[in-house]
Amino acid sequence: MHSTDAQMVVLTVLADGPRHGYAINTAIEELTGRRLGPGSLYGALTRLEGRGLIEPVATEADGADRQRTMRITDTGRDTLRTELEQLARVAQAGLRALGVLPA
Repeated sequence: MHSTDAQMVVLTVLADGPRHGYAINTAIEELTGRRLGPGSLYGALTRLEGRGLIEPVATEADGADRQRTMRITDTGRDTLRTELEQLARVAQAGLRALGVLPA
């Protein structure tokens, strides 16, 4: 899975609610049938957080809890919506070109 693919699937999973890393990867596996490697998952989380598309959920146990729970931001939702709409247009064009959808 490419870096941008990993980021999009992480955003998709977090759009359904906050999760920590292991739960994110479990949801990704349920969605795609594949788990991300640790480098891909945590690299995607770092890049998404750096872009302001996800953020940690503040909890009382933040200091002692190694598993940070992340949530999608409003900017992340807008970005995901735009990316999915573009992907849907590309998929429809491809399916028409293959004759799966009417022209």
